[in-house]
This record gives sequence, structure tokens and C-alpha cells, in this order.
Amino acid sequence: MLSIVIPIHNEERAILPLYDRLTAVLEGMGKPYEIIFIDDASRDRSFELLANLVETDNRLKVIRLRRNFGQTAALSAGFDEAQGQVIISLDGDLQHEPEDIPALLAKIDEGYDIASGWRKNRIDNMVMRKIPSRIANWLMSKASGVDLHDFGTTFKAYRTEVLKEVNLYGELHRFIPALASFYGARIVEVPISNVPRVGGVSHYGIGRTFRVMFDILTIRFLLTYFTRPMHFFGKWGLIGLTLGGGIMTYLLIYKLMGYEIMMEHGPLMVAGGLLLLAGIMMFSTGLLGEVMIRTYFESQGRRIYAVREVRTRREAVPKD
Repeated sequence: MLSIVIPIHNEERAILPLYDRLTAVLEGMGKPYEIIFIDDASRDRSFELLANLVETDNRLKVIRLRRNFGQTAALSAGFDEAQGQVIISLDGDLQHEPEDIPALLAKIDEGYDIASGWRKNRIDNMVMRKIPSRIANWLMSKASGVDLHDFGTTFKAYRTEVLKEVNLYGELHRFIPALASFYGARIVEVPISNVPRVGGVSHYGIGRTFRVMFDILTIRFLLTYFTRPMHFFGKWGLIGLTLGGGIMTYLLIYKLMGYEIMMEHGPLMVAGGLLLLAGIMMFSTGLLGEVMIRTYFESQGRRIYAVREVRTRREAVPKD
């Protein structure tokens, strides 16, 4: 069974054309499916149109959020509600063409866990969207070790068991492949079409680039040090303690030799004291992180690994 998850926010002009094209594609594939729209507190007639469609199609479900929580939360709500073995997410503005769904599913059928869309020929503004996007995608690829050209697109197909290993928060929906790679997900990129919006305005601008940079740092830390935070904080703590200890030891010897250190080396003493304090704080943060990560895994019964499959040789049953 396929689950199609579509977050929307003020997309009334695109909803009916999207629904018609989507159902035509899905029915042509001959597989059981469900369509889940998540209305992220639209202020136009989006929910009204979807509510009318629900009355005519029992494979359609509409979730209406209490307020505008953002695309990550909307996708998370759809993923939680989905019942299919494969989940496909796409935007509700028709910039993602439903006709590309079979290409994504073909890669899932080949054995991949995530088939990620790649807007190979983007139609966006060069300065405002294309260049910042290319820089962000390159940084994300280097930070995560996942070789994708387009992390930003929502148009992806997932095996449901992969999404169960990923907890979404903030604005990390675009980085699901990177987060899933932590558990060994097999990821492939599939070229998709990129067409102009049917109506309305984009919810993203140049300001999003800075938020993406912060997300990249978060992803880098999570993928590298999530289960061993002391390795990150301890390293910097050791550097601070070594430098600060060295400075303070030098000044102590200088003082014991009878020299005045406050007048001659006051700033150096302050720097040494700050480095010592910073080193102690880093070590303390690392220890707290170790305690918290153990509490996280043990209290929720989560594992630090993911099993793809288990095989065993069965003994032959003796015949009577």
C-alpha cells in the first residue's frame, strides 16, 4: 500500500488540479493507496475544498492542524497517520508533478530505502534561489556524507520502517536522508520535473539560507557525535585546560620568582583563567551529554542500531 503525504498552506488554486492528476496516476498504477493532506492552518479555502473531496473519496484523509506549525511538523503529522509500506511526500503547489511518482517507486522496488527527487533543471531565480541552494546542498553533502544534489525538495519516497527511526523537529524535514543514513538507509537520487507554481507565492526566500546553515551544523553534530558527545566537548575541554593550565603554571612560577604579575601580565592571567573555566565547562557539558544520551535511549527503549534483516539456517525436520 502507498501513502501519499501532502502538506499544504494556502494552496486553494492547486488542490483540485493536484487531486485529479494524483488520482489518475495512482489508479493507473493499480496499487492500493491512500492520500493524506495536512492543512497547516491555511487562511484561504484550502480546507473547505479538501473537506468536500473527502466526502467523495474514502481513500482520502485530511488532517487540519490547530495553527501554522511549519512544514516539518505537517509532514510529521502525515507520516504518523500513514498506513502504507511506502510513503511518498510532495508539495501541494504542483511544482512537483505526480507523474514522477512511478520513477521514485521504481527505485524503491529495486531495494533502496529512500528515493529522493532531484530538481536537475531548476526554474528558480538564479541569485535568490539557485546559487544559495547549490551552496547549501554542497555543504550538506559534505557534512553528512550523503551524496545528493538536492536535499531541499520534499518530493521523496520512503520505506515506512526507515521513517520510524527518524524523529523530526525544527526544520529538519529536508534532511531526512542524512538522518536516515545514520541507521544505514540506502539512498538514491531520481531526477524530477520542476515547473512554475500554479498560484500563490513561495513560502521560502533568501532568509531561509541562514537557517539552513544552522541546520547543517546540527546535522553534522548529530551524525558524528550524537551517541558520543564527550568526544566533541571533551576535545575542546582538553584544549582549554591545557592552554589555561600552561598559562597559569607559567605565571605561578613567574610569581614565585618574585615578579609582579598583575601589573605586567594581567591580561594574560585573565586569558588563562578564562581558558581554564571554558575547559571545565566543556568537560561538564560532555559529561551531561553522555548522561542525557543514555537516558534518551534507555528510557524510550530505543536502540543505537537498526537491523535490515535477520537470516538463519533452519534445521531440517526429521521425517517419521
